[in-house]
Amino acid sequence: YVFDVHCTTTKKHDAKIGPQVARRNAADLRSLAADRGYDGKPFRDELRANGIRPLIKHRIYSSLDRAHNARMSSRWYNRRWMVETVFSSIKRTLGSAVRARSWQLEFREMVLKCAVYNLRRTVRYP
Repeated sequence: YVFDVHCTTTKKHDAKIGPQVARRNAADLRSLAADRGYDGKPFRDELRANGIRPLIKHRIYSSLDRAHNARMSSRWYNRRWMVETVFSSIKRTLGSAVRARSWQLEFREMVLKCAVYNLRRTVRYP
């Protein structure tokens, strides 16, 4: 199911968007899996302070980063495929284009697409 939708009109870096989404859902999260775009020590520290296990691959700048990535449990990190599947399913069934022109209507359209996805999933898998 889709639990949260985040939309931005500026091209913020993923490392700045990730903490916003994590803060909003901190009470419901036990771990957070993300790709290397979300890598950042302040973000990892904030997650750990909130009791959330960060499953974020390190960008490779040194051999220590390779060691951190090798220690990460691929069983848990590889669950990112679930999110990618949801994105693909929404685009395939409901279209990838947003037709609204204003920011508020674009956001509303994305939220409605996610709500329809959740309803379809509930009907299919009761």
